This record gives sequence, C-alpha cells and structure tokens, in this order.
Amino acid sequence: MSDAAPRVVLVTGGSRGIGLAVARRFQDLGDHVAVTYNSSPPPDGIFGVRCDVTDMAQVDAAFAAVEAEFGSAVEVLVSNAGITRDGLLLRMGEDDFTSVIDANLTAAFRVTKRAAQGMLRARRGRVILVSSVVGLLGAGGQANYAASKAGLVGFARSLARELGSRSITVNVVAPGPVETDMTAALGDKRIGEIINAVPLGRMATADEIAGVIAFLASADAAYITGAVIPVDGGLGMGH
Repeated sequence: MSDAAPRVVLVTGGSRGIGLAVARRFQDLGDHVAVTYNSSPPPDGIFGVRCDVTDMAQVDAAFAAVEAEFGSAVEVLVSNAGITRDGLLLRMGEDDFTSVIDANLTAAFRVTKRAAQGMLRARRGRVILVSSVVGLLGAGGQANYAASKAGLVGFARSLARELGSRSITVNVVAPGPVETDMTAALGDKRIGEIINAVPLGRMATADEIAGVIAFLASADAAYITGAVIPVDGGLGMGH
C-alpha cells in the first residue's frame, strides 16, 4: 500500500477521544477520512455518518455513504467504537455482558466483514482493531469489557491468516490508560492510582495511540499482520 495516494479511511467511534485523534492524524497525512458516531457528530471538516455498529443494516448504510462521498471503497478500517458497563461478576446482569460483547467484539466483525468486500476486490487493505491492555491483563469489575477486547485478538489473528494472501493486513492496538474526557471524569485519586501502576508514570495521549495506528496503515508496516501492539507505558508487559 502506497502512502503517496490519498486513501479512504473509516474510523468507527471517531467523533471524540482516540477515534477523533486517529481521524485527524489520517487527515494530516492527506487521506480521505470518514468517521461513524452514535450521538455526538464530529467537528466540522470531518465527514461523519451516524451509525449504530450493533446494527448490520446501519453498518451497510454507513459504508455506502462513505463510498458515495469519496467515490471509492474503504482501504483502511480502524474499528474503535466501544462501550463499557463495569460491574462485579455477581452484580453483572446478562445484558451488561452481552451488550458489551456486541458493541466491542461483534461490531468489529460487522464492520470488518463489510470493509473486506472492497479490500478483497482491490487486493489490498489495512484493518486495525482497537483493543485494550485490559484484554490482556484483566481487571476486576470489567469481565465483560476484558472478554470483548481479548476476543479481538483471536478475531484479528484468524483474519490475518484468512486475508493475508490478498495483501490485507489485520492488526490490534492495545492502549493502556489514555488522557480523554472519560478518564478525566475518574477524579484525581483514581487517576493517581492508575498512573502509579504504569512504569512510565503517566497516561498516554490520544495522539500517541493515533501515531501507532497510522504506522500500521503505512507502507512501512506492510509486512506486519496478526500483531498485537501494546501502547500502554509498560502496564501490560509480559502478556
């Protein structure tokens, strides 16, 4: 995949946080960028499509809208959309578990399956799935979230084998704690506890996650597939 020509990039959950940083990074590279969102649209200058990634019909419609806007199939897919519904096991309802699996794992299946149609025809493509250090390390109160994020690893590695002969790479980025509006709401005490557990002694910025994702979509990463890249300040090392 050449870095010279503008590519069509789709980032799910791209209206804020990591997703928005990723969208802006690809825009800075000169690519044609679209994002999906559920409630809050992206800032002006980024093409956004409202899409509930738990609904295959909405996923199909979103891809069709992106293809119509840019006149080409999606060449780089970043599956970033996700939710949390934390709770201890005995207090976790079945819907709390299945809804997180659906939004974080099954949704990645939906968007990747749809993107693969165009990638297979073009005989090239990049798929990057956003997991989490929690999927490798585990976390009390996050059995549903950890299961969904761990599942992305097996999903990606299976697809890396399945799609590799068509020059389609599939990789996983596993961020640790990241400075976002969501983490800012945790309060100083909890943020301090999180930082103390990270060997580098700080949270990541969303731009640092975006940089790794952009690398995996670049020509320099053409021979990387089925990989899990931790961007976690050393929090999950050894897993």
